[in-house]
Amino acid sequence: MKVCVVGSGYVGLVTAACLADFGNTVVCVDKDRKKVSELKKGIIDFYELGLKELVLKNSNAGRLIFTTELKAGVVPSEIVFLAVGTPSLPHGEADLSAVETVARQTVKILKSNKRLFKAIAVKSTVPVGTCARVASIFRSEGLMAKNYEIVSNPEFLREGKAVADFLHPDRIVVGAVSSKACGLMAELYRPLNARIVFMDQKSSEMVKYASNVFLATRISLVNELANICEKVGADVRKVVEGAGYDKRIGHSYLKPGIGYGGSCLPKDVAALIHLAKTNGNEAILLKSVHQVNINQRKKFVEKIVSLLRKVKGKTVCIWGLSFKPQTDDLRDAPSLTIIGYLLKEGFNVRAYDPMANEKAKLIFSQVKYCPDPYSAAKGSDVIALVTEWNEFREVDFGKLKKHTKKLVIVDGRNVLNEEVMKEQGIIYYGVGI
Repeated sequence: MKVCVVGSGYVGLVTAACLADFGNTVVCVDKDRKKVSELKKGIIDFYELGLKELVLKNSNAGRLIFTTELKAGVVPSEIVFLAVGTPSLPHGEADLSAVETVARQTVKILKSNKRLFKAIAVKSTVPVGTCARVASIFRSEGLMAKNYEIVSNPEFLREGKAVADFLHPDRIVVGAVSSKACGLMAELYRPLNARIVFMDQKSSEMVKYASNVFLATRISLVNELANICEKVGADVRKVVEGAGYDKRIGHSYLKPGIGYGGSCLPKDVAALIHLAKTNGNEAILLKSVHQVNINQRKKFVEKIVSLLRKVKGKTVCIWGLSFKPQTDDLRDAPSLTIIGYLLKEGFNVRAYDPMANEKAKLIFSQVKYCPDPYSAAKGSDVIALVTEWNEFREVDFGKLKKHTKKLVIVDGRNVLNEEVMKEQGIIYYGVGI
């Protein structure tokens, strides 16, 4: 098939590369000339496991084409994906300006090229009613409905595992009405042999938000439980293990820590709160989910501050900066909030992340960024483990002791073994234990 993907960020580029790998001809369009030039050379401005190899393979095979010209992608394609950014505005609502701009540009192209029916698939995470808004733009330009259909096709990709998630999906959700549009989407995804769930556009748009706020709620709930466990002397890890064997509950997304971050969960919780408000409904539970998540970062810093209250010239080592492992993404990363608080308290901060050091330098220039966990810990009073990279599980703690004044670790992800820490003579604090 011939496919156009507008947008070459995390979602757009993964979508384009994977679809090209199925044997489709995919034109990936982005307005950023520098970015397109670099993509043609196989240079990607973010890390995603396995993505570079897919981009190079399919670019070299001529199946994946990068351009700044929207017309070059739209005209020959049967399906046009809108995968542009929808960042949060100050009140939590999604900024749909990029989606609307591309829609207006696309309809002008289609008015003079009506030969081929096209599915215009919205891949970006958008509030309920966005497909209807895009459709109204098309109608206002006088394009006949028989020539197109606006389709909702939300993504469910986890950063760091996006390629694997695309190739092995739990489900594919498609919001479409006509048999033509449904047929095109079914044919496109046929190589995956995955469950395709067809529904109306509004329900499809809501599925994405519902999925993410379910996950965010589980994370905030287990963190609320962790805080109570600390107060009463229980171990949240054992509590979650015991509760999780109930098949109605399970164990997934019940890992206590310093909360969620990234470009999806915080944005989607805020967007759904705003959507509810604008439709006359107060999302009380979601507001609490958000507040618990913010409070976890504050509580983590308060724990560090209480440990170092009487120490002069306090230095904290931060292990991990990206919001999760296997990515260099710092969007709404807990580390940024934590570092901001520590600097405000007058602490010296040293930091190490396997991938995100260079990006973090652009945000906090006063932090000392180090090439490995040992040099980051040098002279530190406390090591704060913020991102659960496997590298931190494999640290030689005997070697680490030589670099620190007194080895104190505050583990914000509960990834280290408490018993091993005690055997090593390390003062250890987790979350909810």
